[in-house]
Amino acid sequence: MELSPRLPLNDGLSIPQLGLGVYKIADALAADTVQVALDAGYRHVDTAALYANERGVGQGIARSSVAREDVFVTTKVWNDRHGYDETLRAFDESLGKLGLDYVDLYLIHWPAPRQDRYVDTYRALEALRADGRARSIGVSNFHPHHLERLLAETSIVPAVNQIELHPWLPQAETRAYNAAHGIRTESWSPLARGRAIDNPVLDAIGAKHGKSAAQVVLRWHVQLGNIVIPKSVTPARIGANLDVFDFALDDDDLAAIAALDSGERTGKDPDDLD
Repeated sequence: MELSPRLPLNDGLSIPQLGLGVYKIADALAADTVQVALDAGYRHVDTAALYANERGVGQGIARSSVAREDVFVTTKVWNDRHGYDETLRAFDESLGKLGLDYVDLYLIHWPAPRQDRYVDTYRALEALRADGRARSIGVSNFHPHHLERLLAETSIVPAVNQIELHPWLPQAETRAYNAAHGIRTESWSPLARGRAIDNPVLDAIGAKHGKSAAQVVLRWHVQLGNIVIPKSVTPARIGANLDVFDFALDDDDLAAIAALDSGERTGKDPDDLD
């Protein structure tokens, strides 16, 4: 049974709001992890060519009892494959490793602005959507100024912009830009690479609701309207990360979390990564 609500996308499709991220999960472990998550009620898995675990992700989906059409699969093109023709080749490679006929969402992983090829890369994504092999398309790590150029020079508004987002980096400006253009915001590093696990403010909010600090942060993402993809390989934690739809944060909780904003990133600024 699917346990996460779905959010509508601007192309008429929908996406499970909470999914499984698989960054830094070894290919050999990815199959078991994905199968455990699907058995626990997840219906959304987020991978990427860079993660080198697309084969394992596909094996986990194939092994599970969940029908392919009920699993939302995202993958991404890496920076060294930008350009129209190269992106099409990269997509074929990803699809082959996944063992799938299509992906539900294909993203440009980073804009890599100094290469100045992300517009051509996105045009390849538009072609993939037209032929049905990528049902939805979008971007990751795009600032508003990257999106401005994309909207001016291409035809399809991205369905999703996946960005680093957590209480220390709430990304209000980018979230507002996304919302104004009908683009869903998706959060990577939603727990700030573990920083949220041991924080006295979040611990106190969790104690108030009978939840962990991690569950508090994931609930914060949900209440912001974000798509969120926490990563874990531990079955108990995989289940706990999905158990955030039976409580709500109040105004005092949200104010306390807002006070954590420091603008600190755990990864690179998108303008600085080639």
